[in-house]
Amino acid sequence: MTIRIAVIGTGVMGADHARIVAYDLPGAKLQVVCDMNVERAKSVAEKTGAADVATDAEAVITRPDVDAVVIASPDFTHASLSLACIRAGKPALCEKPLSQSSQECLEVIRAEVAAGRRWVQLGFMRRYDRSYAEMKAALSDGTLGRAIMMHNLHRNVETPAQGFTADMAITNSAPHEFDVARFVLGTEYAAISAFSPAGADGKVGPVFMVVETTRAELVTIEINNNAAYGYDVRGELVGEKGAISMVDPVASRLDLGLRSTTAYAADWRKRYAEAYRLQDKAWLRFVETGEFPAIAASAWDGYCSSLVAEAGVKALAEGRKVTVKMVARPALYA
Repeated sequence: MTIRIAVIGTGVMGADHARIVAYDLPGAKLQVVCDMNVERAKSVAEKTGAADVATDAEAVITRPDVDAVVIASPDFTHASLSLACIRAGKPALCEKPLSQSSQECLEVIRAEVAAGRRWVQLGFMRRYDRSYAEMKAALSDGTLGRAIMMHNLHRNVETPAQGFTADMAITNSAPHEFDVARFVLGTEYAAISAFSPAGADGKVGPVFMVVETTRAELVTIEINNNAAYGYDVRGELVGEKGAISMVDPVASRLDLGLRSTTAYAADWRKRYAEAYRLQDKAWLRFVETGEFPAIAASAWDGYCSSLVAEAGVKALAEGRKVTVKMVARPALYA
């Protein structure tokens, strides 16, 4: 059976998902691309062979010729469109964050609990990246012994838009680190502290966070949205027996003029291209079978990420450690 998929949002990530659906997902058909900017939607449709173009996201979700939905629209629409997919009984792959409001995340969770099944897979694609998979395996199989610390570094060339703030570094950029560290360690967060040194030339400075887990592990996270030199993500998991560090995939090295150099990517897409493909393939199997992928992020994981981000913003503003207070996990997400 062919799964007919709609992609809502045709910005950078929406266009990438459309290409994955069109060319990398056997058994899937790109049925609709939807965007309020109809010309941008038409452009993506022409490049990917989508069957149709639309501008009304809610109407697309209820179309009888759409079986499943990729939500890659602006962040503030994610929760409401996820709820629309649940009401329509359509599985959704929603880009992160589910919402920057933990309360909105809980609304999605309550809707899934009422429906008696999971409908929303969240786009924390780093769970499908080989580096993090090997970190988790080294912990799970006992190679490292008990986990003690995890260090995470996330740098971008420059902020994505004017008016970008240190708070936005926590709520927009750091959620990937919040989720993947929690995933690798297999634990929950108990408290967070946050600090921000001054940036250069009036630009927003880095944000440095220390997150404490419920098992007394420490997670450090540096977010620097104005690193200037390239897109750079690093990680190290430290255990009682040893440590395992992420190594960036490098396709080539240039030796010239008494120098040896490798290049940084301009953004995340090249670094995580394979993770996105694996994530989307896992989601398609979920659509086909109804069985939620074993390592995928759920609406509950979206809530956990948003909750610690809210606590991080408060910690930065108040200059103190803030406790992370979670609601009880529903049995649906056990």
